[in-house]
Amino acid sequence: MGMIERIEEISESAQEAVASADDLSSLEAVRVQFLGRKAELTGILRGIAELEADQRGKVGGLANEVRQQTEELISSRSAELEAAELELSLVADSIDVTLPGSPAAPVGHLHPVTRTRRMIEDVMVGLGYRVVEGPEVELDYYNFTALNHPPDHPARMLQDTFYIEPSPATTGGDRGPRDVLLRTHTSPMQVRAMEASPPPLFIIVPGKTYRRDSDATHSPMFHQVEGLAVGEGVTLADLKGTLLAMLREIFGPDREIRMRPHFFPFTEPSVEFDVSCFRCGGSGSLDGGDRCGLCKAIGWIELGGAGMVDPNVFSFVSDAGYDPDLVSGFAFGFGIERIAMLRHGIGDLRLMFDNDLRMLEQFS
Repeated sequence: MGMIERIEEISESAQEAVASADDLSSLEAVRVQFLGRKAELTGILRGIAELEADQRGKVGGLANEVRQQTEELISSRSAELEAAELELSLVADSIDVTLPGSPAAPVGHLHPVTRTRRMIEDVMVGLGYRVVEGPEVELDYYNFTALNHPPDHPARMLQDTFYIEPSPATTGGDRGPRDVLLRTHTSPMQVRAMEASPPPLFIIVPGKTYRRDSDATHSPMFHQVEGLAVGEGVTLADLKGTLLAMLREIFGPDREIRMRPHFFPFTEPSVEFDVSCFRCGGSGSLDGGDRCGLCKAIGWIELGGAGMVDPNVFSFVSDAGYDPDLVSGFAFGFGIERIAMLRHGIGDLRLMFDNDLRMLEQFS
């Protein structure tokens, strides 16, 4: 039996199991069976990177779709069972006038940054990538040196960050005060992941990063997603195809992308990538003829940076099997807050961190 047919069988079994669950405890058992860490569907998603290249998209997309459908079915069935249990309780017990209205207001909900991060992770897992995380307190070696930022390189000034005085007990007194820092990007996991795993390697790295910026579009702490793909014959065309597939899932199926030459120390060639404006359709003007304020009448929205991994970066992990004469790869990165701001029309980055309930409750 093929992988596609097996996933379809899992979907049918999950639908039947959810429908037959007659209480919340049995529904929880169904959730664990089909969505838990040891579930077959979870195993299929984790193993997508090991499939043939022409199978990853089909299998990953279908498996991810089945997982989302199953989550929605369980959520809907849970609401039905909770309502039924409440109804029985109200009939059996005396009326308590202090009970909240029905349905009760939720206690809380995910922050828009967390929701956006999970959406991006779902899309990239569907494309065959693994989600990995790394330390926020990082060594200079991984944050700069191994990413082709040698000491005194001017590019370090563009990512000025917060340095930490290390403890002699943890460093043996050998490191200087500027050797430990809060990472300026999630890119250090490029080198850490390559040290730990031989090629081929397909990962995304979401997480917090830190820089000395603070205004309407910059924050001292922000969230970033780094992507890395390394293997034989990986080209810039693969990078463009990956970005196009990802951004169409995020902003809609009609989106287009463009790449513009740029410079980043750890990629060569380097590009910045833009997505066609989803408000004006890339025309720069709205239906009434007004200027599109989202893209500033340009028709394109800048999102992040990318490029082919510089061979100098591979030289730091050559002992792990990353010979630049045999493998190539691409990397890309962008801010999660920027995606959330574009999707929800939020005009000031600082609103993400002010904890103003008037703003946050709009995303319940």
